[in-house]
Formats: sequence, structure tokens, C-alpha cells
Amino acid sequence: MKIERISRTLIHKGSIIDYYQDEMRIPNGNTAKWDLIDHRGAAACVAVRDDGKLVMVRQYRNALERETLEIPAGGLNKGEEKDTMSAAIRELREETGYVAKEVEPLLSIYTTVAFCNEKIDIYLAKGLERGSQDLDEDEFVDVEYYELNELLKMINEGKIMDSKTICGIQQYALYLKTRYAYK
Repeated sequence: MKIERISRTLIHKGSIIDYYQDEMRIPNGNTAKWDLIDHRGAAACVAVRDDGKLVMVRQYRNALERETLEIPAGGLNKGEEKDTMSAAIRELREETGYVAKEVEPLLSIYTTVAFCNEKIDIYLAKGLERGSQDLDEDEFVDVEYYELNELLKMINEGKIMDSKTICGIQQYALYLKTRYAYK
């Protein structure tokens, strides 16, 4: 199957994403318009306290018009960060106040491959030390703590539907069984 991009047009440049429209030549020889959301990348942490509870954040998400329960995460700072581990450590500290003594890669995901190239690298953070949150002016985040089984149940019941959170928590559960982490 041969697919070829003929052109790419920037439709809108945003603060987090850029929206493009591509003109593509498809296998039957015709052309088609395809949308692309270009994202600079993100990082997240499955942060586990010494007592085994996972550190979660509850915040309002405009796209869903409601609060969600998620693992700490955020985008790479434009022009400042290329390293997702640094971004994950920064986001953990900013959103929760925790600093991790140990951070290791857990897995990487692409969130919506049909139209967006957002990649999130998810890390396991352990050896947590509590500090204070350092939220952005427009950021309001509540920190909550859960047992792994509580979170798995919430995923099963459809109470947690955020893809990075589901992937991170389920991968952590697998990690506990196999001690295998993404490298």
C-alpha cells in the first residue's frame, strides 16, 4: 500500500498543538484531505509512595467538561525540554509536591494515532519525598492517594477513562507481577 503526502498546510498554531491539513495521494490514485494534530510530546508518572499507595491528581478537563482522576503528567516545556524523564520529574513535583529518588521508564504510548502524533512516555517513580506543589497560575490540582486495586476497579467500572492513566496503572500492575519495565 503506497500512500504519499502531496502537501501539508498549517491551519492553526496553538500553545500546545499545531493543526495541519495534509493532502495525500492514496493507493487508488485519488487524493484525500487528512487532518493532523502535531503535539510536542508529554510525560507522566506512576508515583508510588513507600506505603504502596499511588499518588493521583484530580483536575478539571475542559475537553470533557468535568474533573478527571489521573496520574501526574504534562507536556514538554517548549524549547526547554527534550528529555521526557526530566519532564515527568518536573510534572510530579509541580502537580503533587513529590520528588522521587528513583525513576525508571515504564512504557510509552501514542494516544490517538488516527489524527495525532502525541507520544507520552510514562515513568515509575518511587522513593517519594513530600514537598509543596508548584502549580501554574491557571492550574488547580487536588492530590489523592489510592491502593492499586482501587484504581484497577475504577478502570473496570469506567470511572477512570484517561488513556495514559489506564495504561500506566495497568502496566504498573504487570510490573509488580513480572518486574518487567519498558526499556
